[in-house]
Amino acid sequence: MSVVANSPATCIDSVISGPRVIHLTDALDFDSFFIEHYDRLVRSLNAIVGDADRAHDCAQEAFIKAYARWGSIGRYDSPIHWVRKVAINGARDIARSERRRRRREDRYEAEPATPTDATDDVAAQIDVVSLLHHLTDRQRTVAALFYLEDIPVAEIALSTGLSQGAVKFHLNKARGALRVLMGVGGER
Repeated sequence: MSVVANSPATCIDSVISGPRVIHLTDALDFDSFFIEHYDRLVRSLNAIVGDADRAHDCAQEAFIKAYARWGSIGRYDSPIHWVRKVAINGARDIARSERRRRRREDRYEAEPATPTDATDDVAAQIDVVSLLHHLTDRQRTVAALFYLEDIPVAEIALSTGLSQGAVKFHLNKARGALRVLMGVGGER
């Protein structure tokens, strides 16, 4: 049986290769996978990148890539690990590009920008997502996935390509940095 309805699978399919007929079981499998994981992935990415539009873009790109390879990815024990890793890597690529662009622009500016005191923002508004943006990329990624999405260390390791020990290390560093940013002592 085939389908030509406007499901996420057929919409993505038309982006990839133009309209084509797909098997109903593949479309339903992908549709249910997409519906189950899309919002949670966007939430995680938003916390990681701090930009809802970029989070949606990275999630959509990851799901498009997953759909293009759904025949093999759909058979993985947990396809969301692959999708999450692709989305996070896409977000990192964009962030790297933006940093390089900003450095190029800064070289050509007449006056250097005056740095702002990041602690003023933290004192004015203790917002978890804004606090996360004071962390390194890795610390922010593992902290967002662990604390905001309640994803276990082992799953974070699979999604990020880090070892479980490295995930724990970055979580520990993130906790310490967040304590300092929030002005909480917390001697153990």
